[in-house]
Amino acid sequence: MPPPPVAREKSLNAFVKLVLEQGEKAATLDAVAAAAGISKGGLMYHFPNKEALVDGLMGVVEELAAEDVGRMRAHPEGAAVYHLRTSTFHDTPVDRAVVATMRLSQGSNAVAQQTLARIRQSWLDVLNEQIADPAVAEAVLLMGDGLYFAAASTGPYGRPPDNIDALVEVAQRLVDARF
Repeated sequence: MPPPPVAREKSLNAFVKLVLEQGEKAATLDAVAAAAGISKGGLMYHFPNKEALVDGLMGVVEELAAEDVGRMRAHPEGAAVYHLRTSTFHDTPVDRAVVATMRLSQGSNAVAQQTLARIRQSWLDVLNEQIADPAVAEAVLLMGDGLYFAAASTGPYGRPPDNIDALVEVAQRLVDARF
């Protein structure tokens, strides 16, 4: 059996993969343990039930989102451009964790819904720091939501839309108030 930190990480990665590829119902403790290549007892040492797996994922997604907020705030092209370009699916750890959380949220998981609300608010806060008009900041956030929804709707490996550059240009016009 791998050392505990490795087993914990493998368990969370397996949980995310199952949620992305097969849905929440398929992500049973037995399935997660098998996908992680660990015993069910090894899984249950870290995650005694499915709720603990969800809580573990929420901790990871919030940590990854906080790192993303830092990159968003510091991006040389601005928060709006960064937000839109990263709201497409690139199969990064943050992408996988956010889309898995979205899928849990769509299944009425209250913990996932609350986590997504906090993450969205942190993105909106950065957009509001850099965009003078709060309605424009909200519009950019909603554009990003739409891109993520499209990614979540096309399966675990959704691709960026062909028109991302055009969407970024529209957002820039909104931000710059060039109609």
